[in-house]
Amino acid sequence: MDIPGMSKPHAVCIPYPAQGHINPMLKLAKLLHHSGFYITFVHTEHNQRRLLKSRGSNSLPGLPDFVFETIPDGLPPTDADASQDIASLVEATSTNCLVPFRELLAKLNSSSDIPPVSCIISDGYANSKNLIERGLVPLADVSYLTNGYLETTIDWIPGMKDIRLRDLPTIIRITDGNDSIKFTIREIDRASKASAIVLNTYDELEHEVLLGLSSMFTPPIYTLGPLHLLLGQNPSENDVASIGCSLWKEDTECLQWLDSQEPNSVVFVNFGSMTVITPQQLVEFAWGLTNSKQNFLWIIRPDLVQGESAILPKEFLDETKERGMMASWCQQEQILKHPSIGGFLSHMGWNSTIMKACKGSANGLLAIYW
Repeated sequence: MDIPGMSKPHAVCIPYPAQGHINPMLKLAKLLHHSGFYITFVHTEHNQRRLLKSRGSNSLPGLPDFVFETIPDGLPPTDADASQDIASLVEATSTNCLVPFRELLAKLNSSSDIPPVSCIISDGYANSKNLIERGLVPLADVSYLTNGYLETTIDWIPGMKDIRLRDLPTIIRITDGNDSIKFTIREIDRASKASAIVLNTYDELEHEVLLGLSSMFTPPIYTLGPLHLLLGQNPSENDVASIGCSLWKEDTECLQWLDSQEPNSVVFVNFGSMTVITPQQLVEFAWGLTNSKQNFLWIIRPDLVQGESAILPKEFLDETKERGMMASWCQQEQILKHPSIGGFLSHMGWNSTIMKACKGSANGLLAIYW
């Protein structure tokens, strides 16, 4: 007798264990589920604990065809409400995750109650191999951060004219790059062995870049994005739609506060899930917002300030109490959709960039990149 659902394709989705990677992977998983896939979504044990802490014990429901599994990341257990150190996480996941992941796949394929695994969807970093091969990174020493070297023109990236080293993600600004270099090269090589590469973008936005990438990789490249808009056009069933992935507790009062503001009057400030700043930079941003005379919503993560708590000057708090709101985390996608948002000050990771592109094209949203 056939078991219902056993004929479904089964996708195992395993994002790199950081907030900015989990978000789009979950959206992709929901889209695949809407198209008839059985989904196994894999978190690290650390992130699973954080999700349950931030969203509650019922935040990862056991649905018949959308299930969650965990594997260890190899790092010491911690209850810190903070992103894990990138370098440590890269090393630990590269060294420790393969064996437990293979054991998980064996368990899934040996079960008679679920369809066999059809495909594995993973993500990672793949942004600097050519820089390494051309000898541009790692930097010779820290003086290269300030001696003008970052003004070096990069004229060989398809579709990106007049780019300088300083315009590229700051993750390339490394001096002791042995582990990072190995990791990047390994990620590129593994991507070349995939059956296909899927990108959260669309052809009209990056046509020349996509043509260039297609010439670099053997697997076919497909654009599937923007994921958040596609998901909005193909809403999930209620149980799946309610599944979230925020590693921090989201402040819902932000949206209520925005409801009281005039259209296009609020600057939204959010530096993402991984960026850290110094106490001095925090104060500079505070006074910049003060002097702007603009209403603002500022997201200050618990781990935003490097090595210590975020302490803002009393004068700043007094000056802006009538026109500013601060929160530790929020539903960024919902915030950017709100009509009162007129500006976006951000580190502009890809998730933020593509959300801004979609909002801005229709509403003239001003983006300020930092």
